[in-house]
Amino acid sequence: MARAIFCFQAELNHFLPPHRKGVSFTHEFKERPSIKDTIEALGVPHPEVYAIVANGVAVEFSYSLQDGDRITVYPISASPEIPSGIRLQPPLPEVARFVLDVHLGKLASLLRMLGFDTLYRNDYEDAELAQISALEDRILLTRDKGVLMRNLVTYGYYVRETNPEKQVVEVLRHFNLFDAIKPFQRCMRCNGNIKPIDKASIVDLVPSRISREIEEFHCCTGCSQIYWQGSHFQRMERAIERLISSASLS
Repeated sequence: MARAIFCFQAELNHFLPPHRKGVSFTHEFKERPSIKDTIEALGVPHPEVYAIVANGVAVEFSYSLQDGDRITVYPISASPEIPSGIRLQPPLPEVARFVLDVHLGKLASLLRMLGFDTLYRNDYEDAELAQISALEDRILLTRDKGVLMRNLVTYGYYVRETNPEKQVVEVLRHFNLFDAIKPFQRCMRCNGNIKPIDKASIVDLVPSRISREIEEFHCCTGCSQIYWQGSHFQRMERAIERLISSASLS
């Protein structure tokens, strides 16, 4: 039986059992599997891997594991220390767009509130998520690491937090997206664009009290949801301030 020594860096240890976290450990294998298949067999999805060093030399995902190899695996957080020529992940799309799995509905709403193009349905199949991510260059966010291991997925991230507000801060920080926040540009219900609409055209569609007190209205171009700056808008503004504040303090 051949053996190789592995060491996973920083947040990649999230995917490992306790006895393998933060330490070098021996992995036994047969034949000569690819390093990508081996890393995923150990529990780490390939989109989370930024660089692999085998015996002091950077290698690609296609590298065949050999007896006696010493392997170090790096996450994206190590990118400042890694020369561009050995990075395994391509640059992220210029404009971050997302597709989320069934576990992240509240996160989807928060990302939309912040202005990010975010696809979400509670009935997406795993194969469909991977295909959408690949065809549309969307970042796949998930709580199911098996989805990230599909070969089609290039841009993907396993969300560690379980609280939605903490999740959105985690995503913004991981992809460095704070400067890209443009609140209230997306419909929280369907992800459509929100545009100004003439009050006269919707006056019969909102409560009479609202039509008397509010002059400016917006409408989703996708589902026709009507928005105005009432108490719900103020609550969302406070929520955004809270998210950004908590991120800066973390």
